[in-house]
Amino acid sequence: MDRDFNDGILDSTAHRPWPMPDAPWVMTQTWHDLLFAHWPVDARRLAARVPPAFPIDEFDGMAWVGIVPFRMTNVAPRGVPSLPLISAFPELNVRTYVRVGDRPGVYFFSLDAGSAVAVRAARVLLNLPYHQAAMSVRASATGIEYDSRRPGGRDGIFTGTYRPAGPALPPPEGSLEYFLTERYCLYNLSRRGAPYRLEIHHPPWPLQPAHARLTRNTMAEVNGLALPDRAPLLHFSRRQDMVAWAPVRIS
Repeated sequence: MDRDFNDGILDSTAHRPWPMPDAPWVMTQTWHDLLFAHWPVDARRLAARVPPAFPIDEFDGMAWVGIVPFRMTNVAPRGVPSLPLISAFPELNVRTYVRVGDRPGVYFFSLDAGSAVAVRAARVLLNLPYHQAAMSVRASATGIEYDSRRPGGRDGIFTGTYRPAGPALPPPEGSLEYFLTERYCLYNLSRRGAPYRLEIHHPPWPLQPAHARLTRNTMAEVNGLALPDRAPLLHFSRRQDMVAWAPVRIS
């Protein structure tokens, strides 16, 4: 593993809602400077955009859509050192929350990345809806300046500045913040249409309140989603180290 990766996360498991898989994990990632921007939406309308195998998870009768910009380092298979230009790049995802049985997880409508290699690998290996984009992330005196644009420059745009605005604390279990972030798997369909679960592990999220000025955001529209005309719920997290397992087919 990269010497900057916190392998101590593997010894911290008491916070997990279910045990880690018995199989060996296969990949590391470190996420930096994340903004969680969330909007409540009608669950019935959202369900039309999600495969029926993945029931929408609700909090107090509402579903939620999240748009999450960040950057990644330490993106590498187990036993392979991180490599410049391959293991570090920005990413931006559009997601909602689903639950299969007793395991809540994340469903991605899209994932944009600044790495052509990562986009191709994720599409081929996991059938995840990755898109290549021209992306830049810069820390300035006003916060994290983020710019992401898909080729063509008209659709799939996210530009803005965001920053933390309070202390970092783990979300209390049962809270909305916990519901939106403390999820230890993703769900998707394989290339043959079979549903699968991909499990991950990380420490509890160190969440901070956030301020954001989003100058342009068409990431919901490009995914056929309608967001309410209201300010998003905002959280910031400086860093999160994680490991991931190979996907497992579910019935």
